[in-house]
Amino acid sequence: MTKTFVLLFSSADQKGIVARIADLILKEGGNITAADQYTTDPHNGQFFMRVEFTVEDGSISREKLEADFAAVERDFGGKADIYDKARLLRMGVCVSKPDHCLADILYLWRAGDLPVNIPFVISNCEGHRKSVEQYGIPFHYIPATKEDRHEERLLSLVKDSDFLALARYMLVLSEDFLRKYAKDIINIHHGFLPSFKGADPYRQALSEGVKVIGATAHFATGKLDEGPIISQAVEHVSHTDGLADLVRKGKNLEKRALSQALAKYIDYRVIKHANKTIVF
Repeated sequence: MTKTFVLLFSSADQKGIVARIADLILKEGGNITAADQYTTDPHNGQFFMRVEFTVEDGSISREKLEADFAAVERDFGGKADIYDKARLLRMGVCVSKPDHCLADILYLWRAGDLPVNIPFVISNCEGHRKSVEQYGIPFHYIPATKEDRHEERLLSLVKDSDFLALARYMLVLSEDFLRKYAKDIINIHHGFLPSFKGADPYRQALSEGVKVIGATAHFATGKLDEGPIISQAVEHVSHTDGLADLVRKGKNLEKRALSQALAKYIDYRVIKHANKTIVF
């Protein structure tokens, strides 16, 4: 039996990084099964790497690997994160009335295409209870509104999750909530960022006469619709498409962009860098 680990590494680009990482994995009895790297510029750029490797089960722990790679971090002035692929992340889901992204997540989860644990679904729409509970997932109704977002109650429920997926959760989370939760939150915006931010992006797109519409999955930050983008999906439209057509087509784009972002994230393929992401 083997265990699979993933290393995500970033630092200033410099000679010897790849050799040092490969040598360390070899010395610990590991076998590299996949490796991807990217540099913004070979001369004074930023270097990023994802390495997937196997070791014999029980031969080395994640804690020992973290200690090993701490030396690499120090020597190259970088950041190394080690993940055990056998441990499923706990993905909490928050959703408002629109249910298409929620339905897609639940379908993909049951099909095994989103290998996570879903400890809860939270919504300010009671109508989702039956569809969620039929999957055996706990459902929590919080009557949150723009005037009262019930963030303390929300925090009490989400604290044990590893990250959150906002599957068309239509309330903006405050900076205080983001600071207290202090983990990644992936949001789906029903518009092509950075062009159409805020409410009613399809109406904005229609008024501008665009020929392409899109949906954007991004990390939530304290600034509305400005977090690092993970995935986007687009579709061509024409002058014959009205608002209802854009909304209908957009729902499929939203599902696609969000599911792609979640799949990449839970497979440890996303590295945040400044206001961008590197997605292997």
